[in-house]
Amino acid sequence: MSSDFESYEQDFAVLTAEITGRIGKVPKLVGDEKKQMVANVEKQLEEARELLEQMELEVREIPPQSRGMYSSRMRSYKQEMGKLEADFKRSRIAYSDEVRNELLGDDGNSSENQRAHLLDNTERLERSSRRLEAGYQIAVETEQIGQEMLENLSHDREKIQRARERLRETDANLGKSSRILTGMLRRIIQNRILIAILAVIIIFTTMMAIFLSVRGR
Repeated sequence: MSSDFESYEQDFAVLTAEITGRIGKVPKLVGDEKKQMVANVEKQLEEARELLEQMELEVREIPPQSRGMYSSRMRSYKQEMGKLEADFKRSRIAYSDEVRNELLGDDGNSSENQRAHLLDNTERLERSSRRLEAGYQIAVETEQIGQEMLENLSHDREKIQRARERLRETDANLGKSSRILTGMLRRIIQNRILIAILAVIIIFTTMMAIFLSVRGR
């Protein structure tokens, strides 16, 4: 399982490096070359998102006790992905401003104002996206904690059931021992009564023999 995750990690690292290089080239290109570069970056970003989804599925299959390290790495990859998307948005905004200026002949001040407004909106969207991502991460971590708690409760329940079974067995053994001891005590009492009766008989017989012997003289 972890080997698949590491393979996805390597693919993600190579892909994000290529995306970063291409995003840096977008503002330097013109015309069809720039359009083609933008299309290529969009395609690679989609591939990177799919890789992240595969990695997240792999993390969910990892046992809870080993999942923490991989979850932390996933958070850093998602942050890197968010940064790439933000850089690409800025690059596209700059590209859109250039095209609009060429077509409409807008003055520099108007373009700068519009660009600042778009950048502000982009930053707001990024902040909202980060808040949503943080909320999602909290939900995932809460689910993991709940799952671990359920597993612990299940283990505790099994221990309690085993303890109850041992207690029942102990009670049963104690009951058997009690019955055995009661029987032994009853036999001891019976034997003592028989011994006492025999002693009385022997004493009585001896006394009668002595009495008859004395009387015969």
